[in-house]
Amino acid sequence: MSTRLNDSILIRWLRGILTNKKALAGSFLVLSFIFIAFVGPFFTYDPNAFLDTPLSPPTFTHWFGTTGQGQDVLAQTISGARQTLLIGFCTGFFVVVIGALIGGISGYYGGRVDDILSMVINVFLVMPGLPLMVILASWLPPGPLTLMGVLVLTGWAWNARVIRSQMMALRGRDFVSAAIVSGERNIRIIVIEIMPRMLSLLASSFIGASIYAISAQVGLEFLGLGDVSTVTWGTNLYWASNDLALLTGSWWTFVPTGLSIAFVSFGLTMINFGIDEVTNPRLISERNWRKLLPKGKMNDGITPVVINHD
Repeated sequence: MSTRLNDSILIRWLRGILTNKKALAGSFLVLSFIFIAFVGPFFTYDPNAFLDTPLSPPTFTHWFGTTGQGQDVLAQTISGARQTLLIGFCTGFFVVVIGALIGGISGYYGGRVDDILSMVINVFLVMPGLPLMVILASWLPPGPLTLMGVLVLTGWAWNARVIRSQMMALRGRDFVSAAIVSGERNIRIIVIEIMPRMLSLLASSFIGASIYAISAQVGLEFLGLGDVSTVTWGTNLYWASNDLALLTGSWWTFVPTGLSIAFVSFGLTMINFGIDEVTNPRLISERNWRKLLPKGKMNDGITPVVINHD
């Protein structure tokens, strides 16, 4: 019975997302970048190859110009998207999984378990994130796994805190009590009974963590704390800065990468707004009222009254 109920919750949630314009627009934008990131490198130049005069402006041969080392900016932008998006989404996934695991166990069991796990969460929350990221990234060997580990370590606590609070709110519901009385194991109650009802929160947490991971990764690599021999959006900006792109007016070396980061973040934010509109009871109620009321009657200062003629 609970499995069928959870399936219906998931189906209603997915149906609402697929009919939301903001979520569809954001999904199209993000999926377009993912498609280009994994297919585009097969149709562009080698991003590390010396092809033309350094810092050449955009031409028909090189649409986005060349870098300070004579490499094609378009090829580097497309190739850099692959590793940047992969690290960003993988980091978001692990941040949510660890946060849901620790926060869910803490909120469900309570008592001494909650005290210990809450102390661990609070310790990571009070740690200054940016200095800790810089120290760890500079101390550990450079590479994508190092960046991912640093970002997960410094980013999971916020999600754990939010999920813990939501778990404590759902812990006292009747369906949880019924599952306990029927003899279901605690881990099954957490994963099968409670987590599906937190799907919108988990999805929003994943999107927020992915935006954080992409921005933080680009920032660390821009500071030279990543593997500068690889092609990512962060290293693109790092080399543009080293080549004095701003001083020489070579805007084409950093604008494509900057716009790509902005568009991906914008698309993920639109998806987040769409999820909120689909799952937020207040927004759902307001949208239903707007459907019932005549157009232009919401902001005229008059309290509307809807008469049901049925």
